[in-house]
Amino acid sequence: MSGIEEAVSGHAADLQPPHGYTGNKEAYLRRLKRIEGQVRGIARMVDEDKYCIDILTQVAAVTKALHAVSLGLVEEHIGHCVVGAASEPDPAARADAIDAKVKEAADAIGRLLR
Repeated sequence: MSGIEEAVSGHAADLQPPHGYTGNKEAYLRRLKRIEGQVRGIARMVDEDKYCIDILTQVAAVTKALHAVSLGLVEEHIGHCVVGAASEPDPAARADAIDAKVKEAADAIGRLLR
């Protein structure tokens, strides 16, 4: 590949987001900061000897919020990474790439369900 071709292909690679969530990164960060605040609130509740059921209610809310973030990331992975693997021009490499990305998603889902 010539220097110009390398520069053009390198620039094209820069235009594609490296991860599926990149386009929504700020939204994910806002959600995670909100969750972080909720966790600090739970710690404060424990420190202040609040009623255990009230603390558990807040833990459940944080858990649900984290699951929502996780599901969004799984969806982004499938929509970007798995679909990206399907665009591999070499059929043999395409099948391997798809299998690898689907396995990554399945493993991540398995970890979420434990």
